[in-house]
Amino acid sequence: SLTSLSHINSTMPKIIGSLQTVVELDGLRIDELAGNVATSEDTISIAYVTITKPTSEPWLTLDYDEWICVRTGKMVLHFEKDGEADMSTMDVNAGETCFIAKGERFRPVFPIVPTEYIPVCTPAFRPDRCHREEGDEASDVTNKLLVLHGMDGDINANAGKKETVEDNNDDDVLYHMCLKDRWEEAVASQAAYYPPTFEQDGYFTHATSVPQRLIDTANHFYQSSTLDMDWICVQLSRSALTKMGIVTRDEEGMPVGDTSVADVIVKNEWKCPHIYGGIPTLSSLGIVTHTFPMTRSEKG
Repeated sequence: SLTSLSHINSTMPKIIGSLQTVVELDGLRIDELAGNVATSEDTISIAYVTITKPTSEPWLTLDYDEWICVRTGKMVLHFEKDGEADMSTMDVNAGETCFIAKGERFRPVFPIVPTEYIPVCTPAFRPDRCHREEGDEASDVTNKLLVLHGMDGDINANAGKKETVEDNNDDDVLYHMCLKDRWEEAVASQAAYYPPTFEQDGYFTHATSVPQRLIDTANHFYQSSTLDMDWICVQLSRSALTKMGIVTRDEEGMPVGDTSVADVIVKNEWKCPHIYGGIPTLSSLGIVTHTFPMTRSEKG
């Protein structure tokens, strides 16, 4: 799979946020280091949790993958086995890390204090992505997190909301992923670049305006390419395309060649920029603003 994109919107290291205490109640403190609150980042969240009184969580089911790294103390993880709740437990001791896959039902218990652990979530934690079996009334922890994440205090109402990350997006910036050799061939000949599925797709070039979605998009549409194929991501200016008479329309997701649209695109009704033409490669036109290398895992 495609696993990283080098320095989107940045060519050098930078501070993107700072620690934010998101929960501080009796015996529980959660400091977010990265995520929707600390860094306005929806791709990944990292927090530091301190427990000073023995406690437990309700049964949880997550809409994200989570890694829990226990630094001190101990966590006892109750989880379903063959659909039978509370039938299995696993001790996660200091220095150990456990992985909880998206969709798994589990219940963490903290019998030893102090316990400190680091949860890492991808995509980032949000209250509507963490389904807590708390009964009719949400806990103080849930209500505090809802407020911090700009939600209305009703976890059930927010659970059905669609992704709105594009609302805070720079409308002029577009991204297109392509094979490096095809792009360089177009640049060398001072010609416009056309993707290989341009005609089949409907005479337009696929793009995205939300950098957080690039990796998921690449892993869905472009995994059929082989490991010896190098990929790049090209950053474009929508307004510069318009000046050249090339129209970009924000439309519903469309297939790329013979690959159908990903379920997440359909479910969240993502608007996808479609560039009705090729991409002019001449630097003097100001259309191409950056070119980023992409890195692939050994699995492709």
